[in-house]
Amino acid sequence: MNGVTLDLEERAKVTLGVKPGCSGHCTSYGMYCENGGKCVEKYNGYSCDCSKTAYDGPFCIKDVGAFFEEGMWLRYNFQSPGISAKDLVSRTLLISTNHDNTVPDLRLNKEALSFSFSTTKSPCVLLYISSYTQDYMAVLVKPSGSLQIRYNLGGIREPYNIDVDHRNMANGQPHSVNISRNERDIVLQLDHYPPASYSLPTASDIQFNSPKALFLGKVIETGKIDQDIHQYNTPGFTGCLSRVQFNQIAPLKAALRPTNTSSHVHVQGELVESNCGASPLTIPPMSAATDPWHLDSASADFPYNGQAIGDGVNRNSAIIGGVIAVVIFTILCTLVFLIRYMFRHKGTYHTNEAKGAESAESADAAIMNNDPNFTETIDESKKEWLI
Repeated sequence: MNGVTLDLEERAKVTLGVKPGCSGHCTSYGMYCENGGKCVEKYNGYSCDCSKTAYDGPFCIKDVGAFFEEGMWLRYNFQSPGISAKDLVSRTLLISTNHDNTVPDLRLNKEALSFSFSTTKSPCVLLYISSYTQDYMAVLVKPSGSLQIRYNLGGIREPYNIDVDHRNMANGQPHSVNISRNERDIVLQLDHYPPASYSLPTASDIQFNSPKALFLGKVIETGKIDQDIHQYNTPGFTGCLSRVQFNQIAPLKAALRPTNTSSHVHVQGELVESNCGASPLTIPPMSAATDPWHLDSASADFPYNGQAIGDGVNRNSAIIGGVIAVVIFTILCTLVFLIRYMFRHKGTYHTNEAKGAESAESADAAIMNNDPNFTETIDESKKEWLI
C-alpha cells in the first residue's frame, strides 16, 4: 500500500479477535450449490448464484420449464437486437486478430447442451440453433418417435446425423438429453443410460461459425432451412421443455425470469411455467465405490451416515416414521379390543338370589339351604300329592 508491503498475516496475529485458518462457508457447504450454481461467500453464511444455470431455488435444484401448445415457439438471439449482420461479420473477423476477452467468441469449437422434454406427438423440432452462415444444430423427434441429433458445420454436403432408434421418445414420459461436443468428438447421454460417443466426419468443420439464434418448439428463421426440419416444423412441438441450457445460456429461464438478458428473448404465444415432470423418473445406478453389496467394496464407506443420501431421503426420518406407524397401529388394535369387550358384556346384571338356586328343587329349598337361621323343617309325611 503506497509502495509499502504490508505483512497482513503478522498484523492478524496481534489483532484482538482475529484468528488464522478461516476457510469460509463455501469450503464446507459449497457442494450444496448444484447444477453449476456458484457459491457466494457471505459474512455469516453463503448463497448459491444460479444466474448462469437453467435452475432456480436456494440450491439451484428447481427446474425452470414451460408447457408449449401447438404453434408456440421461443427464440433467443445470441447477439443484441441492435447488432446488424454486417457488424457481426466485422466482429467475427476481429476475433482472429484480437484476443481481448470483451469480444465474444462467435466461432465455437465446443458446446454443451442439456434439457428435458416430454411429448406425445411426433414428428417435431425440439431445439434448433441457427447461424449467420449455413451452420446449424438441431434436435428432432422423428415420425417413429425416435430421437435425432443433426450437425451441419460446413465442409460437407449432407448434415451429420445421430439417430437413437432403440427408444420411443414420444411416449409422454420425461426424458433428459445431454449433448457435449469438443471439436469432432460428440458425447450423447439420454436419461441415465451410459453415454455414447460419436465423431464428426473428417470432411466436416470443427467450428460452429457465427451462431445467430436458438429456437424452441418451432423454427421461424429466414433463409434456407433443411428440408427435413422444414417438414418436421409443422405443426410444431406440443409438450413440455424444461431446464434448457446451451453453454451458459438458459433461454427458458430468461423468458420466465425477467433479467437483463430478457431483451434477447421473443416468445410467440402464452408461455406457461411448468416443468411437467420433465425430470427423468429413473434412478441412476449406485457407483461401485459406494455400493455396500459390491464384490470389491470391502473398503467402501457405507452410504448411510445419518444424513440425507442421494436424492435427499433421510434414513433417520424413515425409521422414526416407521416406529410412529407401529405405535399408532398398536393403539388402534387395543381400542378395537376394548370396544369389543365392552359390547360383549353389555346388558348383564347381578341379583340377590340365593346361591344354589339353580340346583334347588324350589325357591323355598334354596332359602333353607343357604339360611342357617331358618329352623322350619318339612316332614316328608306331610307332603301333599296332587293327582
